[in-house]
Amino acid sequence: MHVGVWLWGVALGAVYGVAGAQTPSAADDGSCVEVVVNGERTPAYDCLTRKLSPTLPARGPDDAAPGLASEAITQRPGNQLGLFNRAATGHRMGNTFGTSVYPQRPPPVVPTSPLLSPRP
Repeated sequence: MHVGVWLWGVALGAVYGVAGAQTPSAADDGSCVEVVVNGERTPAYDCLTRKLSPTLPARGPDDAAPGLASEAITQRPGNQLGLFNRAATGHRMGNTFGTSVYPQRPPPVVPTSPLLSPRP
């Protein structure tokens, strides 16, 4: 009984050993190996760099190099990106821009009654 289990294990080991020997690149494509030496973990930077690099589509010799999507953002005006705009901030703050921390406000309106005549 134990000999049959042992032979079965040897047969499975041989099959998996041959299958694993045929596809060593499959392990390289799927994961990056980290090495631990003296308790310090060191990642495989070359593998991480390959995984993070963009895949380039096949191009012909006359095709121009494709641009990044982030390049279009740099062409947008600052007010669309939410950046500081001196003219807009100066308009909002009024004539006190640069001299006071409080924005300019018109003087408060004194409430008047339409029923009373104005005093001379």
